[in-house]
Amino acid sequence: MANALKIVSLLLSYPSAELLAARDELRAALAADRLTGDKQKALLAALIDDLGGRDLYDAEERYVLLFDRTRTLSLHLFEHVHGESRDRGQAMVDLAVMYEQQGFDICSHEMPDYLPLFLEYLSTQSAEEVHNLLGQTLHILSALRTRLQKKGSIYANAFLVLEAIAGTRADKRAVDELLELPEDDPTDLKALDAVWEEEAVTFGGGAGNDACGPDRLRTQLRAHRRPAPQPELGGDH
Repeated sequence: MANALKIVSLLLSYPSAELLAARDELRAALAADRLTGDKQKALLAALIDDLGGRDLYDAEERYVLLFDRTRTLSLHLFEHVHGESRDRGQAMVDLAVMYEQQGFDICSHEMPDYLPLFLEYLSTQSAEEVHNLLGQTLHILSALRTRLQKKGSIYANAFLVLEAIAGTRADKRAVDELLELPEDDPTDLKALDAVWEEEAVTFGGGAGNDACGPDRLRTQLRAHRRPAPQPELGGDH
């Protein structure tokens, strides 16, 4: 499971020449993972081969259009539940505290809710914690997978694997509410700039001991919906 989570983390990161050249290494790491089945291995192998066979510029452009210019496909988890809410800043702090308490260091410029970073953290945790935290984010992951499948994107493979690793099903109502949000046009830069104008998130302080514990992420991922807060968004998984 750790290998699979690390691989998905890499595959969902911004493409680099090193990533595209690491096809054989990634395939070897995938083969060594004993907790993913043949179906999940095949899904990830297809994504590995797709990236490894692309020109770097092409891979970068595709990634930007999908994940950076399409807010409903953002790889920042709290974007889908907090949006422009001020609560997002505290949610970020709480998640950073959870990382710190487990000895998982992140750079000051890294956003704690960035999915590849979150998956890298999970790869260091027990199977129980992996299932717990993936389960708490599953409505977001399922909504992202659905949107990617509608676009015919092979990146949906990564989310299918995450859903399988979670070992449970997402709350359908929560997924449907996320899918109700209108799709962004990644080519409309003027509209994009207007949508992304929001207050900067700051870190440090404000996270007391009561913010700690295995259910902290669930607390942050439920009861908030863009543009206005809604109760019980995430539900219990």
